[in-house]
Amino acid sequence: MYDFEYHRPANVEDALKLIGERGEAKLLAGGMSLLPSLKMRLARYSDLVDLGGIAELNGIRRDGNALVIGAMTPHAVVAASPEVNSTIPALASLANGIGDPLVRNRGTIGGSIANSDPAADYPAGVVGLGATIITNQREIEADEFFLGLFDTALAPREIITAVRFPIPRKAVYLKLRQQASRFAVVGVFVARMGNGARVAVTGAGPSVFRVKDAEAALARKFDASVVKGLQIKQDNLSSDIHASAEYRAHCTSVMIGRAVTAVS
Repeated sequence: MYDFEYHRPANVEDALKLIGERGEAKLLAGGMSLLPSLKMRLARYSDLVDLGGIAELNGIRRDGNALVIGAMTPHAVVAASPEVNSTIPALASLANGIGDPLVRNRGTIGGSIANSDPAADYPAGVVGLGATIITNQREIEADEFFLGLFDTALAPREIITAVRFPIPRKAVYLKLRQQASRFAVVGVFVARMGNGARVAVTGAGPSVFRVKDAEAALARKFDASVVKGLQIKQDNLSSDIHASAEYRAHCTSVMIGRAVTAVS
C-alpha cells in the first residue's frame, strides 16, 4: 500500500472541499473494493476522504410511495430494516445475499453502485426498480447512471447522497452466485410495477442491463409462459473462468422465467 493522507469530514460540504483541493483524492465509502486494490498496489491516491462520519448520508425513510436509502447505509442495515422488508422485501433479500457478514456490515449501497462492478448485486436492484440516484448536484435515473464496466455518470466532484426506490407491486431477485465471493455469475431482478414490468440483469455482462423483450412481453401478460424460451443475445455477455457467454445467456433466460413465476 502506498502512503496517503486520511480525512474524515463531518459533512458533505467539507468532503467536497477536500476532493476539490486535493487533485488525487479518492472518496472512501465502505472500502470493500477500494481497500483491497490499495493493499495490492493496484491503485494510488494522495488522499482518502472517508464519508463514514457524515450522519446525513445514513438511514432509511419512507417518502410517499418510495423508499429513500442513504448512500452510506450498510447492506446489513438494509437487509434487517423492517421498513425495507415490509415495502420492498426483494431489496432486503438482495442486500442479505451480498458477500459475507464483514462485507454486509461495512459495505454501503452508495459505494457499491458508484463502483459499478459488473457482478455486483445492487445495480440489478437499482435498475430493476427504476430507482433514482440522488447526488449533491442532481438526480440521475437508474437507466442513465450505469455506463459500462466500472463506469458511471458521476462527475469528478459529485457525491451520491441517497437512492430513491419506487415501491413495486411485487419484486424478486434471483442469483447464481460465485461460491467463493458470492458475486453474481448471473443475477436477475424482476419487478412488477404499477405501469408494467422491469427486468434487470447483473453479472452476465460488463454492466447491468435491462431485457426489453421480456419487459414488453410481460406488459402484455404477466406470466412465465410469455418469457419461456426467451433468447438472450450472447454478443455482449462475458466469458471468464466462472462461465461462458453461452452459459450466461441460458441462465439469464431460465432465471427470468423463475423470477416471473415467483412474482406472479
